[in-house]
Amino acid sequence: MYIKSPLNYTGGKYKILEPIFEAFPKNIRTFVDVFAGGFNVGINVEASQIVCNDQIMYLIELYQMFRSTGIREILERIQGLISKYELTQQNREGYYALRSDYNRTKDLTELFVLACYAFNHQIRFNNSHEFNSPFGRNRSSFNGSIEKNLTEFCQALHEKNIEFSNLDFMELDYNGLGPEDLVYCDPPYLISTGNYNDGNRGFKDWKEREEQALLSLLDRLHKQGTRFALSNVLYHKGLSNDLLIEWSKGYQVHYIDHTYSNCSYQFKERDAVTVEVLITNY
Repeated sequence: MYIKSPLNYTGGKYKILEPIFEAFPKNIRTFVDVFAGGFNVGINVEASQIVCNDQIMYLIELYQMFRSTGIREILERIQGLISKYELTQQNREGYYALRSDYNRTKDLTELFVLACYAFNHQIRFNNSHEFNSPFGRNRSSFNGSIEKNLTEFCQALHEKNIEFSNLDFMELDYNGLGPEDLVYCDPPYLISTGNYNDGNRGFKDWKEREEQALLSLLDRLHKQGTRFALSNVLYHKGLSNDLLIEWSKGYQVHYIDHTYSNCSYQFKERDAVTVEVLITNY
């Protein structure tokens, strides 16, 4: 059984971990999760060392807090906030009071509780780095399932050799990596803009320029003999990522849904499909 992140992060890979890990090499020395997000892949990978990196510093700070604090203390803090703000699936006022206080204090436990009660459990910020996800009325709460995920996630953070990093993907140092290592990239998808890559959240957006820079970086990793794996989509809602399709011809393309593996990029109902892939250089 895989560990599930306690964060419902956009683009999370929990549901497709099986085909991803099927395509990963068996022996990994250092695993670099360049766009960690909810960290579903990195927390489950078997490696001597794991690097958890994301440009959103609040995510990295949250994971560091989870690792440095006992789970009992974390759960007590969470329950304290739920009681203080009388949080329920219906108490809109309590949620917005907590959100206002978090945007003043930047307290990490408050951030996690906000995510639990936010619409679709989304972590979203505005350009001023203020949390601005609306209330998840009648849907979102801190429940037994999230508590279980949080407990198992924190336990793994304590047990595994994880290094945290808060850098842009171009600022990471890849020079010391070799053939025993694996650089994993799950970037924002160029043809399926989400609220995390639209450029209106106070963090770097993702356009063709960033896409090309990442592909060039992966080419350099290949030339230096370092293994990489890239999660992405070739087609989505009638759009095609032609830049990625052309670039991928030089590497191995693993289809997450194997029914598309012999399609030669031709679809009768192209508008209806999302073709998710893992592209590797090994």
